[in-house]
Amino acid sequence: MKNFTILCPTDFSECSLNAIEYAAKIGEKLGAILILYHVPDREDYQKLFPGNMLDDSLQSARRKLDRLVATVLDESLGNGLSACKGILREGKTISSILNYAENEQVDLIIMGTEGINEVKKNYIGTKSSKVVLKAACDVFIVPKKVFFKSPRKLVYATDYLEEDKLAIQKVVELAKFYAAEVDVVHVSNRVKSIDKAQHLLMVEELNPFIQYEKVNFVLKSYRDEPGLGLENYLITAKGDILFTLSMKKSWFEQLFTKNLSKKMSYFINKPLFVIKNL
Repeated sequence: MKNFTILCPTDFSECSLNAIEYAAKIGEKLGAILILYHVPDREDYQKLFPGNMLDDSLQSARRKLDRLVATVLDESLGNGLSACKGILREGKTISSILNYAENEQVDLIIMGTEGINEVKKNYIGTKSSKVVLKAACDVFIVPKKVFFKSPRKLVYATDYLEEDKLAIQKVVELAKFYAAEVDVVHVSNRVKSIDKAQHLLMVEELNPFIQYEKVNFVLKSYRDEPGLGLENYLITAKGDILFTLSMKKSWFEQLFTKNLSKKMSYFINKPLFVIKNL
Protein backbone atom coordinates (compact mmCIF):
# COMPACT_ATOMS: atom_id res chain seq x y z
CA MET A 1 0.00 0.00 0.00
CA LYS A 2 1.35 3.42 -1.00
CA ASN A 3 2.33 5.73 1.85
CA PHE A 4 0.53 9.05 2.07
CA THR A 5 2.91 11.60 0.52
CA ILE A 6 3.23 15.28 1.44
CA LEU A 7 5.16 17.70 -0.76
CA CYS A 8 6.38 20.84 1.02
CA PRO A 9 8.08 23.44 -1.21
CA THR A 10 10.60 25.61 0.63
CA ASP A 11 12.69 28.66 -0.17
CA PHE A 12 14.13 28.69 3.38
CA SER A 13 12.09 31.77 4.36
CA GLU A 14 10.25 32.07 7.67
CA CYS A 15 7.05 31.60 5.72
CA SER A 16 8.10 28.24 4.28
CA LEU A 17 9.60 27.06 7.59
CA ASN A 18 6.20 27.40 9.24
CA ALA A 19 4.73 25.29 6.44
CA ILE A 20 7.36 22.61 7.10
CA GLU A 21 6.34 22.50 10.74
CA TYR A 22 2.71 21.92 9.74
CA ALA A 23 3.76 19.33 7.16
CA ALA A 24 5.82 17.40 9.70
CA LYS A 25 3.11 17.45 12.38
CA ILE A 26 0.35 16.39 9.99
CA GLY A 27 2.72 13.83 8.48
CA GLU A 28 3.20 12.28 11.92
CA LYS A 29 -0.55 11.67 12.22
CA LEU A 30 -0.82 10.21 8.72
CA GLY A 31 2.36 8.12 8.81
CA ALA A 32 3.38 10.05 5.72
CA ILE A 33 6.47 10.45 3.61
CA LEU A 34 7.44 14.13 3.66
CA ILE A 35 9.32 15.62 0.73
CA LEU A 36 11.00 19.00 1.24
CA TYR A 37 11.29 20.53 -2.21
CA HIS A 38 13.50 23.44 -3.24
CA VAL A 39 13.40 24.89 -6.75
CA PRO A 40 16.34 27.18 -7.56
CA ASP A 41 15.50 29.12 -10.70
CA ARG A 42 18.84 29.35 -12.52
CA GLU A 43 17.94 32.69 -14.13
CA ASP A 44 17.02 34.21 -10.79
CA TYR A 45 20.08 32.74 -9.10
CA GLN A 46 22.29 34.08 -11.89
CA LYS A 47 21.03 37.60 -11.23
CA LEU A 48 21.68 37.25 -7.51
CA PHE A 49 24.94 35.32 -7.79
CA PRO A 50 26.85 36.14 -10.99
CA GLY A 51 29.79 34.04 -12.17
CA ASN A 52 31.14 31.24 -10.05
CA MET A 53 29.05 32.32 -7.07
CA LEU A 54 26.07 30.57 -8.67
CA ASP A 55 27.50 27.10 -8.08
CA ASP A 56 28.40 28.06 -4.52
CA SER A 57 24.85 29.25 -3.88
CA LEU A 58 23.39 26.00 -5.20
CA GLN A 59 25.68 24.01 -2.92
CA SER A 60 24.64 26.20 -0.01
CA ALA A 61 20.98 25.55 -0.84
CA ARG A 62 21.66 21.82 -0.85
CA ARG A 63 23.27 22.04 2.60
CA LYS A 64 20.32 24.03 3.96
CA LEU A 65 17.90 21.47 2.59
CA ASP A 66 19.88 18.60 4.11
CA ARG A 67 19.86 20.34 7.50
CA LEU A 68 16.09 20.80 7.33
CA VAL A 69 15.62 17.12 6.50
CA ALA A 70 17.86 16.12 9.41
CA THR A 71 15.89 18.34 11.80
CA VAL A 72 12.54 16.92 10.66
CA LEU A 73 13.81 13.35 10.98
CA ASP A 74 15.14 14.04 14.46
CA GLU A 75 11.87 15.55 15.67
CA SER A 76 9.22 13.58 13.80
CA LEU A 77 10.49 10.17 12.74
CA GLY A 78 9.84 8.72 16.18
CA ASN A 79 6.39 10.31 16.33
CA GLY A 80 4.85 8.61 13.32
CA LEU A 81 6.39 10.24 10.25
CA SER A 82 7.39 7.47 7.85
CA ALA A 83 10.29 9.26 6.12
CA CYS A 84 11.61 12.65 5.05
CA LYS A 85 13.82 13.51 2.09
CA GLY A 86 15.01 16.66 0.37
CA ILE A 87 14.72 17.22 -3.38
CA LEU A 88 16.46 20.08 -5.21
CA ARG A 89 15.38 20.61 -8.82
CA GLU A 90 16.32 23.57 -10.99
CA GLY A 91 13.51 25.09 -12.99
CA LYS A 92 10.53 27.41 -12.80
CA THR A 93 8.98 27.21 -9.35
CA ILE A 94 5.29 26.67 -10.15
CA SER A 95 5.66 24.25 -13.04
CA SER A 96 8.35 22.28 -11.19
CA ILE A 97 6.17 21.84 -8.10
CA LEU A 98 3.13 20.84 -10.15
CA ASN A 99 5.05 18.41 -12.36
CA TYR A 100 6.72 16.73 -9.41
CA ALA A 101 3.42 16.41 -7.54
CA GLU A 102 1.78 14.80 -10.56
CA ASN A 103 4.66 12.48 -11.47
CA GLU A 104 5.14 11.26 -7.91
CA GLN A 105 1.41 11.02 -7.17
CA VAL A 106 1.65 13.37 -4.20
CA ASP A 107 -1.43 13.36 -1.96
CA LEU A 108 -1.05 16.80 -0.38
CA ILE A 109 0.98 19.95 -1.03
CA ILE A 110 1.66 22.12 2.02
CA MET A 111 3.24 25.51 1.39
CA GLY A 112 3.54 28.96 2.89
CA THR A 113 2.10 32.26 1.81
CA GLU A 114 3.04 35.79 2.77
CA GLY A 115 -0.51 36.34 3.96
CA ILE A 116 -2.46 39.58 3.77
CA ASN A 117 0.28 41.68 2.19
CA GLU A 118 0.53 39.15 -0.62
CA VAL A 119 -3.24 39.00 -0.90
CA LYS A 120 -3.68 42.75 -1.14
CA LYS A 121 -1.10 43.14 -3.88
CA ASN A 122 -2.57 40.50 -6.18
CA TYR A 123 -3.61 37.26 -4.61
CA ILE A 124 -4.30 35.51 -7.89
CA GLY A 125 -0.73 36.19 -9.04
CA THR A 126 1.11 34.66 -6.08
CA LYS A 127 2.98 31.38 -6.19
CA SER A 128 0.87 29.68 -3.56
CA SER A 129 -2.41 30.67 -5.18
CA LYS A 130 -1.21 29.47 -8.59
CA VAL A 131 -0.41 26.09 -7.07
CA VAL A 132 -3.85 26.04 -5.43
CA LEU A 133 -5.56 26.79 -8.72
CA LYS A 134 -3.55 24.37 -10.88
CA ALA A 135 -2.68 21.40 -8.66
CA ALA A 136 -4.55 18.13 -9.06
CA CYS A 137 -4.06 17.15 -5.40
CA ASP A 138 -5.18 18.83 -2.18
CA VAL A 139 -3.30 21.98 -1.16
CA PHE A 140 -2.80 23.35 2.34
CA ILE A 141 -1.71 27.01 2.60
CA VAL A 142 0.00 28.29 5.76
CA PRO A 143 0.29 32.07 6.30
CA LYS A 144 3.62 33.59 7.31
CA LYS A 145 2.92 34.38 10.96
CA VAL A 146 1.13 31.13 11.77
CA PHE A 147 2.92 28.58 13.93
CA PHE A 148 1.66 25.06 14.43
CA LYS A 149 -0.72 24.29 17.25
CA SER A 150 -3.06 21.36 17.63
CA PRO A 151 -6.35 22.52 16.10
CA ARG A 152 -9.42 22.67 18.30
CA LYS A 153 -11.91 23.64 15.60
CA LEU A 154 -11.95 22.92 11.86
CA VAL A 155 -14.38 24.86 9.68
CA TYR A 156 -15.70 23.38 6.44
CA ALA A 157 -17.40 25.88 4.12
CA THR A 158 -20.26 24.22 2.28
CA ASP A 159 -22.30 25.41 -0.67
CA TYR A 160 -24.60 22.37 -0.57
CA LEU A 161 -22.80 20.30 -3.18
CA GLU A 162 -23.13 16.54 -3.63
CA GLU A 163 -19.34 16.31 -3.34
CA ASP A 164 -19.54 17.53 0.27
CA LYS A 165 -20.32 13.94 1.27
CA LEU A 166 -16.81 12.87 0.28
CA ALA A 167 -14.99 16.07 1.20
CA ILE A 168 -16.32 16.17 4.76
CA GLN A 169 -14.81 12.74 5.39
CA LYS A 170 -11.33 14.18 4.81
CA VAL A 171 -12.04 16.95 7.31
CA VAL A 172 -13.32 14.48 9.91
CA GLU A 173 -10.30 12.21 9.42
CA LEU A 174 -7.97 15.06 10.40
CA ALA A 175 -10.27 16.22 13.20
CA LYS A 176 -10.18 12.79 14.83
CA PHE A 177 -6.40 12.94 15.21
CA TYR A 178 -6.77 16.01 17.43
CA ALA A 179 -10.25 15.37 18.90
CA ALA A 180 -11.18 18.69 17.29
CA GLU A 181 -14.65 20.03 16.59
CA VAL A 182 -15.85 20.38 13.00
CA ASP A 183 -18.20 23.20 12.03
CA VAL A 184 -19.93 22.66 8.68
CA VAL A 185 -20.91 26.20 7.74
CA HIS A 186 -23.03 27.75 5.02
CA VAL A 187 -23.16 31.54 4.83
CA SER A 188 -25.91 33.27 2.86
CA ASN A 189 -26.82 36.92 2.40
CA ARG A 190 -30.33 35.91 3.40
CA VAL A 191 -31.86 33.24 5.58
CA LYS A 192 -35.42 32.52 4.55
CA SER A 193 -37.61 29.45 4.84
CA ILE A 194 -36.15 27.90 1.70
CA ASP A 195 -32.61 28.38 3.02
CA LYS A 196 -33.50 26.70 6.30
CA ALA A 197 -35.15 23.82 4.49
CA GLN A 198 -32.11 23.34 2.27
CA HIS A 199 -29.84 23.44 5.31
CA LEU A 200 -31.88 20.78 7.12
CA LEU A 201 -31.77 18.61 4.00
CA MET A 202 -27.96 18.94 3.91
CA VAL A 203 -27.72 17.89 7.57
CA GLU A 204 -29.93 14.87 6.89
CA GLU A 205 -27.88 13.82 3.84
CA LEU A 206 -24.42 14.41 5.34
CA ASN A 207 -24.96 12.77 8.72
CA PRO A 208 -24.65 9.17 7.43
CA PHE A 209 -21.23 10.04 5.99
CA ILE A 210 -19.91 11.47 9.27
CA GLN A 211 -18.98 8.93 11.92
CA TYR A 212 -17.95 11.58 14.43
CA GLU A 213 -19.79 13.14 17.33
CA LYS A 214 -18.09 16.55 17.34
CA VAL A 215 -19.74 17.97 14.22
CA ASN A 216 -21.88 21.12 14.22
CA PHE A 217 -24.00 22.31 11.29
CA VAL A 218 -24.26 26.10 11.06
CA LEU A 219 -26.37 28.37 8.84
CA LYS A 220 -25.36 32.03 9.00
CA SER A 221 -26.64 35.12 7.26
CA TYR A 222 -24.42 38.04 6.25
CA ARG A 223 -25.57 41.13 4.41
CA ASP A 224 -22.36 41.52 2.38
CA GLU A 225 -20.54 38.91 0.24
CA PRO A 226 -20.80 35.39 1.69
CA GLY A 227 -16.99 35.13 1.71
CA LEU A 228 -16.76 38.01 4.14
CA GLY A 229 -19.47 36.41 6.24
CA LEU A 230 -17.38 33.27 6.39
CA GLU A 231 -14.39 35.29 7.50
CA ASN A 232 -16.49 36.86 10.22
CA TYR A 233 -17.63 33.43 11.37
CA LEU A 234 -14.06 32.12 11.53
CA ILE A 235 -13.05 34.99 13.78
CA THR A 236 -16.01 34.78 16.15
CA ALA A 237 -16.04 30.97 16.32
CA LYS A 238 -12.24 30.81 16.70
CA GLY A 239 -11.77 28.38 13.84
CA ASP A 240 -8.20 27.10 13.43
CA ILE A 241 -8.26 25.87 9.82
CA LEU A 242 -10.64 26.66 6.97
CA PHE A 243 -11.49 23.83 4.57
CA THR A 244 -13.07 24.49 1.20
CA LEU A 245 -13.90 22.31 -1.77
CA SER A 246 -12.40 23.45 -5.06
CA MET A 247 -15.20 22.77 -7.49
CA LYS A 248 -17.18 24.84 -9.96
CA LYS A 249 -19.99 26.82 -8.36
CA SER A 250 -18.39 26.32 -4.95
CA TRP A 251 -17.14 28.54 -2.16
CA PHE A 252 -13.72 28.41 -3.74
CA GLU A 253 -14.73 30.62 -6.64
CA GLN A 254 -16.19 33.19 -4.26
CA LEU A 255 -13.19 33.15 -1.94
CA PHE A 256 -10.61 33.50 -4.67
CA THR A 257 -12.02 36.16 -6.92
CA LYS A 258 -9.49 38.96 -7.06
CA ASN A 259 -11.69 41.71 -5.65
CA LEU A 260 -12.99 39.68 -2.73
CA SER A 261 -9.55 38.40 -1.77
CA LYS A 262 -8.33 41.97 -1.45
CA LYS A 263 -10.97 42.56 1.21
CA MET A 264 -10.26 39.48 3.26
CA SER A 265 -7.88 39.75 6.18
CA TYR A 266 -8.45 36.10 7.12
CA PHE A 267 -5.17 34.98 5.61
CA ILE A 268 -3.19 36.91 8.21
CA ASN A 269 -3.53 34.25 10.86
CA LYS A 270 -5.34 31.10 9.67
CA PRO A 271 -4.39 28.25 7.34
CA LEU A 272 -6.52 27.22 4.35
CA PHE A 273 -7.00 23.60 3.21
CA VAL A 274 -8.33 23.32 -0.34
CA ILE A 275 -9.81 19.90 -1.12
CA LYS A 276 -9.31 19.08 -4.79
CA ASN A 277 -9.09 15.31 -4.96
CA LEU A 278 -12.07 13.25 -3.82
